[in-house]
Amino acid sequence: MYVTLRDRPAGSRRAGGPLPRVSATVVLLGTVSLLTDVSSEMVASVLPLYLTAMVGLAPIAYGVLDGLYQGVSAMVRIAGGYLGDRGQHPKWIAVTGYAASALSRLAMLPAAGFAAITAVVTADRLGKGLRTAPRDALIAAASPPEALGRAFGVHRALDTAGAALGPLVAFALLLLVPGGYDSIFVVSFAFAVAGLAVLVLYVPGLPTAARADRPGPRQVLTEIGGRRLRRPLLAAALLGVLTIGDGFLYLALHSRDDLAARYFPLLYVGTNIAYLALAVPLGRLADRVGRGRVLVAGHLALLGGYLIAALPGGSLGLTLTVLLLLGCFYAATDGVLAALVSQLVTAGARGSGIAAAQTTVALARFAASVLFGLVWTIQGPQRALLLFAALLAVAVPVAGWLLRGVDRPAPTAGDAHLHQAPA
Repeated sequence: MYVTLRDRPAGSRRAGGPLPRVSATVVLLGTVSLLTDVSSEMVASVLPLYLTAMVGLAPIAYGVLDGLYQGVSAMVRIAGGYLGDRGQHPKWIAVTGYAASALSRLAMLPAAGFAAITAVVTADRLGKGLRTAPRDALIAAASPPEALGRAFGVHRALDTAGAALGPLVAFALLLLVPGGYDSIFVVSFAFAVAGLAVLVLYVPGLPTAARADRPGPRQVLTEIGGRRLRRPLLAAALLGVLTIGDGFLYLALHSRDDLAARYFPLLYVGTNIAYLALAVPLGRLADRVGRGRVLVAGHLALLGGYLIAALPGGSLGLTLTVLLLLGCFYAATDGVLAALVSQLVTAGARGSGIAAAQTTVALARFAASVLFGLVWTIQGPQRALLLFAALLAVAVPVAGWLLRGVDRPAPTAGDAHLHQAPA
């Protein structure tokens, strides 16, 4: 992997030439995400067990909260993407979102009870929804079309390094201070502030030369609702409504294997290590063989995770296999979906297009969490996992059919000036 620290977009490479380098913007945004994910995953990794074992929430109640965690950001994702496109200042829209999430860490200190925690989680996820599409638009603007998968893979690898470190920090704090959730929230806030500082001080905004004509609402709606995005968004919704939150899988493993509470955050670490190892290789693979194909294959890994987690007898090997498959799923879908969508819209509507895909996935996963929590409450975790596995086995080939031939870039010259000589 070649990474340059000079802040110029990587250019298109000549046939048979070396891979274009990843720009400083991508690396810096990855650093912001690394620090922010240490913060967010410190809290997220203890929340499922805390809410079910200590607060006493039933699975259906946890399903609602997990659905909010997955889906409430959908309320502002399109707004964040559109504001970044319209104002041509996606950096500052992202700053607002990161700041909101940072403040929510401190708000966890006085929060007590389901309603207060729900309000804090909602504020955190609204911040995430506001920042994600503008950040991804900056990544896409700094990367050549043929290396989008690789650029997003590098960013997601740094992001996931933070996601792996966060649960480890939480685990260490709980070992030092048993039941010390307030310590987790304070340290989490410190990491969030550090990430925000890197974004404000070091990440450049969208270069003037890279700014497209400001799109109006009609142009954005035309692109989002157009034929090029219709099938990818439908496929994303179909697969997303059968994708349950990590917390449910981890709770199923915890229940089956009788895992000690202090080790619960380590399940997140295992998944994120697998994600970290696979993000860049699968991003490169997506650039070569097609992003739609890799996206669908990632859901086959998720299907395998469901089936193994549903087995009645557990072992360390089976648990590690579930974590590996879940990490593979994220590496094959997260940045790959953003890369896929960013090539299907013009530069002026890039943030809005990415936001539309992310909103679709977030809303679908909100529904998945609530439905899965309901089935778990009625039938138990094993039958709930088997039901979702069966439905996902049907949905995967349908999504594959919907995504056939979608890896063709949008026919526009508007992006030509974004990609200069290799740095």
